Amino acid sequence: MATITFPTGSDISIEVNGQRLAVAQSYRARTSKESRYVEAFGSREPVGAVDGRVKHLIELTRVAATGAALRDRVDFYSLTDFNVVVAKPDRRVIYSGCQWSEISEAASAGDLVFETVTIAASRRMEVAV
Repeated sequence: MATITFPTGSDISIEVNGQRLAVAQSYRARTSKESRYVEAFGSREPVGAVDGRVKHLIELTRVAATGAALRDRVDFYSLTDFNVVVAKPDRRVIYSGCQWSEISEAASAGDLVFETVTIAASRRMEVAV
């Protein structure tokens, strides 16, 4: 019987230069492509379709800063060009060139927690492990 393993919070992280700054409990990734039709004069139907821009939108939930990020006083609001890494059993999915677009935060005593962070990424790649 095959075992299915799902990513956990320690498997979903925000990284800069290989340093883990935060971990997330869950994520949701949406990729969309802006395709368009090619029209021909006099034709009632399109003669084809052309690829357009690809957009990656990642929503991280229950994001918590790591001890190192808290110690170094990392300002997540000024963070740019970072990576979001999702480790899966057989590969790592790396979203790079990331910029945050929305941060919703909540905190408990002594712990900084970003409830939800929405991120736009310019690239997505998978690396086998």
